[in-house]
Formats: sequence, structure tokens, C-alpha cells
Amino acid sequence: MRHALIFLSWAALLCTVGLAQAPGTLDPAKQDAKPQEDTTFRTQTNVVIVPTTVRDRNGEVVDGLQLQDFELYDNNKLQKITADVREEPISLVVAVQRSSNITEILPKIQKIGTMLNQLVVGQDGEVAVVGFDHRMQVMQDFTNESEKVSEAMKKMTPGSSNHAVNDAVEFGIRMLKKRPPDRRRVLLLIAEKRDKGSELRLREALTQAQFANVAIYSLDISTVIAALTDKGIPPRPPPIPPEAIYMPGGGTATPTTVDQNYYNGNYIPVFVDIFKATKSMFVDDTLDVFTRFTGGREYSFVGEKSLDKAVEGISQELHSQYLLSYSPNNPGEGGFHDIKVVVNRPKLEVRTRPGYWIAARP
Repeated sequence: MRHALIFLSWAALLCTVGLAQAPGTLDPAKQDAKPQEDTTFRTQTNVVIVPTTVRDRNGEVVDGLQLQDFELYDNNKLQKITADVREEPISLVVAVQRSSNITEILPKIQKIGTMLNQLVVGQDGEVAVVGFDHRMQVMQDFTNESEKVSEAMKKMTPGSSNHAVNDAVEFGIRMLKKRPPDRRRVLLLIAEKRDKGSELRLREALTQAQFANVAIYSLDISTVIAALTDKGIPPRPPPIPPEAIYMPGGGTATPTTVDQNYYNGNYIPVFVDIFKATKSMFVDDTLDVFTRFTGGREYSFVGEKSLDKAVEGISQELHSQYLLSYSPNNPGEGGFHDIKVVVNRPKLEVRTRPGYWIAARP
């Protein structure tokens, strides 16, 4: 009986100690001495930048509008415009196609380095230069010195036969995302309309541009002109010796006649490119998708004069845009969000990005 009482006493004592040290039980004295820390809840607000150009019936840019002159709708829901950020300095990445088929066109492009600094980015802006074929090469990191930009353009040499436009867009976006958040992000593509050799899909690159608020502009290199001026890669010698090649009408087997009869000259690629150029009028090309869905614009050129005029057009566009920003009040709506901007003045043409993709979140 005595042993049983001793066992019960020890059991009671262990239970008392266990309750005193049970997890989740605080000493009232300690609780009063050290108050609990406040819990912090973090949330992320997405800010959408909407580049907007307003022109009158004559095509002239309309300047001097205020925020109260605009109404902005996201999926037909009126949004609160928070700021016009067009006065922020510009960070510009110039991505230049340097594939082997534009050897004759590249020297014309290399002359616009000074114009990019003076006209496009302005005094407080900065420019980075990237050359691409199937590889990406930073010719000049961000700088505000026009001499360095010009030298970087001049150092560019023709590369392989590919021109990976989608990959170049993704590469430029990654460079722009590292710049300070108070800068406008602009990517200028100087390339052919269609992509050739990218690992990244068009939609993936476009989505990245929209999430990073990067406006994409393009100077379109004519595919037909590139094909006509392309000297091509020298072909291998034919396995049949010239004296064994049949020549019609008893002609002499010279290097020129062998090339015309054996290789069929360089005419087939030209006809293929002409067919694709005609087809692109009915199917959106790569550059059109990038520029239209980011609020930028396409410019075409043939010679040096039209190229200079195109650069001036981009400069006017950038420095006359209204960059409206807002935080969507409907983030739970996944998929494509349609953007519509209305100006409360009659007979004005408004051009902006048509929308963006977003994943639904509660």
C-alpha cells in the first residue's frame, strides 16, 4: 500500500512539471514583460504602364493633356490612373541583327549610333548595344556617351545565317529589368520581320516584355532586299569536273556557266522570300506582334535617308507619349486583359497597347 502511494505521488509530480513545461503555455509574468511582435502581412501590387499616343485629324501629336483628360478601362472596368511617368529618363537597348545575309545592309545601320543618343534617349538617358545572330553579344553596356555607342555599332560584324529575334527580345528584357525602377524601359529591334533560329517562343518573349513594362520598337530590314544583296556562303566545288558537265548548244564550261547550270544561281531564295513577304500581309509577323502588343511601333527603311527619318519618328513618338500607370482593381480575372484609353476631347486618335496577359490570383 505504501509503495502504491509513493508511485501515485511521483506520478502527480511528473504531471505537474509536464504541464508547467507544455508547449504553447506562457508564463503570465514573462508575457507582460515582453510583448509579442506585430505580425506583418506582405502583398504585391502590379503596376501596369500604358504608353499612349494622341494625334489629331491631321496626324499631328497632341501635347499638354492632363491625367483628368483620360479614362482608362481594364476589361471594361474603369481604373484609377496614378501617374504620367513620361518625364522619367529612358533606358534603351538596341538589338541589331548581324546575320550573314545583311552584310551589304549592316554598314547603313552602323551610322545611326550618334542619332540614337541625341534624338532618342536625350540628355539623361542611356543606351546599350547588342548584336545577335543565333548568339547574343553585348557590344556596349549601358552608357550615356554617344561616342561609345557609335564605336559599338561600328565594331559589329556579320555572323551566322540565323537571326534569333525572340531570343534577342528576351536578352534585352533581362538587361532592362536590372536598371533602376524609375527609368522607362525601351527595346529597339533592328531586324527582319520574321524570326529564324530562336529557342524561345514568341508568346513567351512577349509575356516577359509585358510583365516588365518594356515598350518595343522596330526598324524593319526588308527580307527581300536582304536576299537580293546576300552574297551567300561560297558553295562547295561540284563533284563532277567542269569538262564532264553537259553544256547545251556546245557551250564552253566556264565557272559562270557551271554556276548557272549546276547551282541554279541565287534566284530560288529570292522567290521564296518574295512569297513570304506577300504572305506576311495577311499573317502577323514577329516584329508586328512585339511592337503592337507593347505599345511600340514598326518603322521600315530602305536607304540611309529613310533610316534617318525612321529614327526621328521613334524619337518623336517616345518624347510625345503619355505613359499612364495604374494598379488593376480586377487582379482575379485571369487571361488576357483588354486595355482601352479614352480622351474626353472630340476627333482625336488614341493609340496604345491593346492589353496584357496575367494569371488569376485571389
